[in-house]
Amino acid sequence: MRPPPRPRPAAPRPDRPRAADRAPATPTTTDASSEGARGRSGARGRGEERDASRETPVRPAARPVLRARDVPTAPVPRPGTELVRASAPRSPRGASTGPGSRAGADGARGPATAPVGVVSHGMAQRLAERDAMRRHRVLRRVLWWTAGLVTAAGLGWVAFFSPVLGLDPQDVTISGEGTVIDPAQVSAAVAEEQGVPLPRLDTLALRERVLALNGVRDVEIRRTWPTGLDVRLESREPVVAVPVEEGYALLDADGVRVRTEAAVPDGLPEVDVPLDDAGRRALESALVLVNALPPELHAQVAEVSATTRDAVVMRLRDGVTVEWGSSEDAALKVRVLQTLRAVPENAGVTVYDVSAPTLPVTR
Repeated sequence: MRPPPRPRPAAPRPDRPRAADRAPATPTTTDASSEGARGRSGARGRGEERDASRETPVRPAARPVLRARDVPTAPVPRPGTELVRASAPRSPRGASTGPGSRAGADGARGPATAPVGVVSHGMAQRLAERDAMRRHRVLRRVLWWTAGLVTAAGLGWVAFFSPVLGLDPQDVTISGEGTVIDPAQVSAAVAEEQGVPLPRLDTLALRERVLALNGVRDVEIRRTWPTGLDVRLESREPVVAVPVEEGYALLDADGVRVRTEAAVPDGLPEVDVPLDDAGRRALESALVLVNALPPELHAQVAEVSATTRDAVVMRLRDGVTVEWGSSEDAALKVRVLQTLRAVPENAGVTVYDVSAPTLPVTR
């Protein structure tokens, strides 16, 4: 409630003027309040006068009355709730903030502390659920990574250390041994890796051991899962027989000595060239001749001789002599020789000179 206004103090009554002091009647008027004001200001001096019409009584400021509902009280937190300080919305200038404009003004003069709010149980529960979901995601990732590492470790052990993928000699296949390579030697070299898991098997080292065997020109090794190998050999098949002290040395197309026989095997031409440094180039020219011949013509060759690298002579099984010359233009020489032998008029020719293939000579 608003306190009742204090009573206004009564102005002192001015002394009644004497008849002698009365001023003549004039149109001017004198306010009684101005006389009272001149009386109150006697302490300042008789000659000082103030216009009482401009002076208004000063009303003392009304003391704000605080109601019980306007006093902010801190709420008592309950178990499971949290206190948060929320900022109060600022009301526009001149707008009332309470039941009355006076109450709004009183509230504006009140303490500047912001009202305190209470987080409900629902908000706390949602925060707890969010934290729980975050922990669950982290735990799930950890479990997945752990399971992946354990699985990878298990697969690695099975592949590289367990006997599940170990090499079994019974699952090894060997092909391409030809007439020179001994398959038993190849099987013995492969059996040294028995039980080794295929992912750990060093096929390069195994290939080197097989290449060191007699008669092996090349080898290809493939893994056949889960426990086998496929060994594909390329043998050094002899193409010529060279006379030596022990009999005849069988040489392949590269001039590598494969083995030694007591006699010339059927289908191999005899090359009369010494196996030393002096006859190395002559042997190379003879091998070029033999390797350039097609299979049907190669089967007809009985003997090849070479005193030098440019004087290679070939004798066929039907008694025909072919003067070959050097190893140059070997393919052209073969085509010229086949063409000349196919001509009916050369049926009785015993010598074919193709050392100069562009100018062949028959006699």
